[in-house]
Amino acid sequence: MLSESYNPMDIENKWQQKWDADGVFRVHEDLQKPKYYLLEMFPYPSGKIHMGHVRNYTIGDVVARYKRMRGFNVLHPMGWDAFGMPAENAAIQNRTHPAAWTYENIASMRKQLKRLGFSYDWDREIATCTPEYYRWEQWLFIRMFEKGMVYRKESFVNFCDPCQTVLANEQVEDGACWRCGKEVRQKKLWQWYFRITDFAQDLLDHCDRLPGWPEKVTTMQKNWIGKSTGARICFGIEGRDGAIDVFTTRPDTLYGASFVCLAPEHPLVTELAAGTDQEADVAAFLVKMARQERTAKAIETAEKEGVFTGGYALNPVNGARVPIYAGNFVLMEYGTGAVMGVPAHDQRDFDFAIRYDLPRPVVVQPEGRVPAEDGFSEAWTGPGLLVNSGEFTGMGNEVAQSAIAEWLEARGLGEKAERFRLRDWGISRQRYWGTPIPMIHCDDCGIVPVPEKDLPVRLPEEARLLENGGSPLARLASFYEVACPKCGRKARRDTDTMDTFVESSWYFLRYCSPGEERAIFNKDAVAYWMPVDQYIGGVEHAVMHLLYSRYFTRVLEADGLVDFKEPFTRLLTQGMVCKETTTCEEHGFLYPEEVDFSGSTPVCTRCGNPVTIGRVEKMSKSKRNVVDPTVLLNRYGADTTRLFCLFAAPPERDLEWSDTGVEGAFRFVNRVWRLVLRYQSVARDAIAYDGDLAALSEGDRDLFRKTHQTIKKVAEDVDRFHFNTAISAVMELVNAVFACGEKGEEMGHPGVVRHLLESVCMMLAPVVPHLSEEIWSALGGEGYLAEKAWPLWREDALQEDRMLVVVQVNGKLRDRVTLAADADEAAIQSAALACEGALRFMEGKEVKKVIVVRGKLVNIVVA
Repeated sequence: MLSESYNPMDIENKWQQKWDADGVFRVHEDLQKPKYYLLEMFPYPSGKIHMGHVRNYTIGDVVARYKRMRGFNVLHPMGWDAFGMPAENAAIQNRTHPAAWTYENIASMRKQLKRLGFSYDWDREIATCTPEYYRWEQWLFIRMFEKGMVYRKESFVNFCDPCQTVLANEQVEDGACWRCGKEVRQKKLWQWYFRITDFAQDLLDHCDRLPGWPEKVTTMQKNWIGKSTGARICFGIEGRDGAIDVFTTRPDTLYGASFVCLAPEHPLVTELAAGTDQEADVAAFLVKMARQERTAKAIETAEKEGVFTGGYALNPVNGARVPIYAGNFVLMEYGTGAVMGVPAHDQRDFDFAIRYDLPRPVVVQPEGRVPAEDGFSEAWTGPGLLVNSGEFTGMGNEVAQSAIAEWLEARGLGEKAERFRLRDWGISRQRYWGTPIPMIHCDDCGIVPVPEKDLPVRLPEEARLLENGGSPLARLASFYEVACPKCGRKARRDTDTMDTFVESSWYFLRYCSPGEERAIFNKDAVAYWMPVDQYIGGVEHAVMHLLYSRYFTRVLEADGLVDFKEPFTRLLTQGMVCKETTTCEEHGFLYPEEVDFSGSTPVCTRCGNPVTIGRVEKMSKSKRNVVDPTVLLNRYGADTTRLFCLFAAPPERDLEWSDTGVEGAFRFVNRVWRLVLRYQSVARDAIAYDGDLAALSEGDRDLFRKTHQTIKKVAEDVDRFHFNTAISAVMELVNAVFACGEKGEEMGHPGVVRHLLESVCMMLAPVVPHLSEEIWSALGGEGYLAEKAWPLWREDALQEDRMLVVVQVNGKLRDRVTLAADADEAAIQSAALACEGALRFMEGKEVKKVIVVRGKLVNIVVA
């Protein structure tokens, strides 16, 4: 029996211990049941969960629990994305070791997540920093190397000096490191690369075959992959052998090229300038470029600038001599690292030509428009007829694109070509806390993989971190001094570690068989569980984690290790948790607990000054507009916290924090408690009613029908992830019971009472699982509610046998009448004309017309 008062702490602790002791959420492959793999993006072990975690994992837990009740064999695992720079930087700051810091945080966050009652199979827990995990990452790296999917080259890379490591283009935001926010510079280093571009076309094509993904995510991936169609064109170099290859999407404008521009990193830049008057200017320009962000995003907004190299190129169609520049708007890694400048028909080139006083010849003339003698006042990028273009003059520019490309190809001066914005993934990091790259450098044998029998290459935990953040591995002789596996001579182990995104690109596969010791995963287990049926996480991972995961799955598919390409069938990108900011003139941003809201004007608890309430923004430590989940758990419990996260907003939208909303969720939980407390003695020994509706009294029949209507609506809403409306439907049912009691129409049939209470706790079980288990137990239910089947609705119980009709007089509501559902129009009209509320406003007046809208209203028109 339930106690008189609801005590969430005792209840939640009790059921969490029971679930854990009995392994309620432990799962194994079962060919007799349909599988459902529900996964939320695993967290970085920072040590403290935030409300974003709570919302994300609550959404996932509702789906996992619901699918389990609907008969699915549900895999719902949890683990830790445990390598990376934050742990290393925190360890340096706190004078500890990243391993100690990470494992302490994992223990803390595991405890917090368990307190929220999430239905994880904790037996499948993984941490990417364990040798048992990264051993197989090293194994896969070696397989990829042997198949030509991995290579090493020296190139300019984004380098963060404070973090002492390389960053992928995706990890540079507005010229700054995504982790520390400091300026990124260009540095030439030897790096390991994954050939993700080998799969560029396939990744692009399948963006249109992911119907379960949000369109905004697939659009972001399409844009990042960035396919362009055009031509590769060879420009000769005056006075030198060889040529400069350029890629252009507009070969039709070739006759209008007035310069060629190279990326600052292009090797020809310094060669062309050597020994010329331009040598010093070029050198100064290259130094300047090394301090600027060199990503596609950065160059789109940067002011275009360059320097003349002293060299000239020759246009292949007419032999025209054009100057060769180095420019900040050309990327070495996109296309060929060289572009042809056509100022009259590209605005970027136009601006550059204006700045450096270069010719702007017009070669595409729009219909009905003749350029001035000195050309257009801005670039014309639309269609038109070719002019000043030799044998192609008069041809439509779109037709000319193909014709000129074919002309070049026939003479060995170019060819039709495609290019992608996507670059190969540089995965080398010059930091300590990461997976060691399993390669050995031998002066005689070259680069040699570590033999499989010697895996894993363990990260030496005795290494002492350097104060500047640089990796100690390059200075640790016990780590890097090894014998060559081929010749046995002295060799050097690679001291770089892998980008932490490598670990998160395949972890979902390891969950299928986390204890497998003989292989990267058990193929049968992966064949049963994969792909992930529902993945949940933030949209900020669209062009890093999600794209890399798709790539890794293709690598495994190409190697015959899996038989599918796409890892995630459906994707939900949940909205952010937001709250207004509060600021004090003296203390700046304030945490919510630093503001006293008790008076008419909020004041700072530290100085008593008035507080300014700012706009609603994403919760962040920097703005201090964060709510500590622990405070909520201590005051309201896990169930209320979960309920608020689900009820306050649909999952894909931002959730605006509301203290009154949390209070409202707590009141509803208590209302359900009082409902069961009120009727538990009637229902406990009863059998849930499932008989003929006609045998019930009118009040019991109405509640029985309302119960089945609610079961149907909640199931349909949860299937669509409309959790807020599903909860609202249960609230309506609970309110209907209390409303009957207030009218003196208490439920009388014990079986109907039992059926309603069972249904309420079952429908709420995915949302407020502890409360629901307690109710189930109090009602004498056997076993765990988490293991019971979802309640079914009866079609015959959904149909109303009565209808409520609104009565209006001259369009204004005056009364309501309840009639039999099969009442005809005449009966409806007669009842409306006879009802007391309408008669008062009809007295002494003539009825001109009666309008009957069956099942809804009657409007009596009087004069």
